[in-house]
Amino acid sequence: MAEPKNDDFLDDIATAEAEEQAEELEEISDEAAEMDALRAERDELKDRFMRALADAENARKRGEKARREAEQYGGSKLARDMLPVYDNMKRALEAATEEQREVSAALIEGIELTMRALLDVFSKHGIRVLSPEVGDKFDPQIHEAMFEAPVPGTRAGEIIQISAEGFMLHDRLLRPAQVGVSSTPAS
Repeated sequence: MAEPKNDDFLDDIATAEAEEQAEELEEISDEAAEMDALRAERDELKDRFMRALADAENARKRGEKARREAEQYGGSKLARDMLPVYDNMKRALEAATEEQREVSAALIEGIELTMRALLDVFSKHGIRVLSPEVGDKFDPQIHEAMFEAPVPGTRAGEIIQISAEGFMLHDRLLRPAQVGVSSTPAS
């Protein structure tokens, strides 16, 4: 009868060892689960950080582009308001006869100097004059057709008269050149 007690003792030891191993495995699996959860959280935070970093970079680029555009095109309203001044000065110079130029040479010279100064300011700020010529092809991107007329010796779509010069501000149209266009049908 002593032997069954020994078997019970061995069974108890085996059970205790099994329970101890089960506890260790449970601790390991709890630690592994916790590690997996921490890895998942780390990956999520890393993803969110990378997205926030990309958003910040995109915002910086948008801000830089907006700053450049404001710098280049911010004065377009003022520039548009100055164009009639240019037009009037040009008309005044074109209207002066030779006799008036002789009598009022200093006045005409002052207007010419003022016109050059205005063109220098335009150039400094990226404004350039669009001066089409009679016979050039009409381009709706930079010209505004004020009228159409059939003119012998011209082809349809050719510029036949310039009413006002146009202006570009850097690469943007500030004001189209105002022109008359031939509507002569092809013969």
